[in-house]
Amino acid sequence: MMKLSAKLQRGFSLITAIFLLVVLGTLGTMMVTFFVAQQQSSALDVLGSRAYQAARAGIEWAAYNVANQAAGAGCTGINTPLFGGAAVYGSLAGTLSPFTVSLTCSSVLAVEGASTIYVYDITSTAIYGGTPGNPDYVERVLSAKLAP
Repeated sequence: MMKLSAKLQRGFSLITAIFLLVVLGTLGTMMVTFFVAQQQSSALDVLGSRAYQAARAGIEWAAYNVANQAAGAGCTGINTPLFGGAAVYGSLAGTLSPFTVSLTCSSVLAVEGASTIYVYDITSTAIYGGTPGNPDYVERVLSAKLAP
């Protein structure tokens, strides 16, 4: 009887080993997938922060031009592609260099008592990665109202 039960149990450990290999292989594949997703998410987060800084650089450039232009000049020279691509004014440096920044400006004449001032509505758009739908596409838009 002992010989019969030993024969029936033969191969049982092989089935267990195959099951464990399949389970461990699946867990390993899932861990690699989660790791890659986390790395891609982190990289897009960094690109988003850089896009914000590039858009902010556009707002600061517009503020400088508004402060230094002749009174009543309106949005002259501000509604342009600013940095990157077919830029009018060069490119950003360092880690912001791959971004394309463009500005739009509209001005409104406001009268306060005896003073006449222009109020500028500036929108700065920073883009990286070509067109929407690309896996690494990032865009940030900032708006500011300025008065000299």
